[in-house]
Amino acid sequence: MDLKNAQLDVDTWIKEHGVRYFNELTNMAQLTEEVGEVARIIARRYGEQSEKESDKAKDLGEELADVVFVVLCLANQTGIDLQAAFDKKMELKSVRDKDRHKNNEKLK
Repeated sequence: MDLKNAQLDVDTWIKEHGVRYFNELTNMAQLTEEVGEVARIIARRYGEQSEKESDKAKDLGEELADVVFVVLCLANQTGIDLQAAFDKKMELKSVRDKDRHKNNEKLK
């Protein structure tokens, strides 16, 4: 699924089930909360912190999907074509950073 269709799917879901979008500030707070949940899993599962028993059943993919959902909500309600923005960003990175990482001694 491309981002344009993902935005349409989210918009349809909001209209059919969500009543309306939360305002942008609420969605920004929700995005921060969801990113925090991803960070908690990563820190404990892949980092040096021990994972609590209650966290072991958490699904990283589901938490990442929550982040994507809220990002798509924010894009929809602020009139951003996320597919166009992402394509533009990839083009920029491909030109600007074409050899940047290949020439980074820290990555060798």
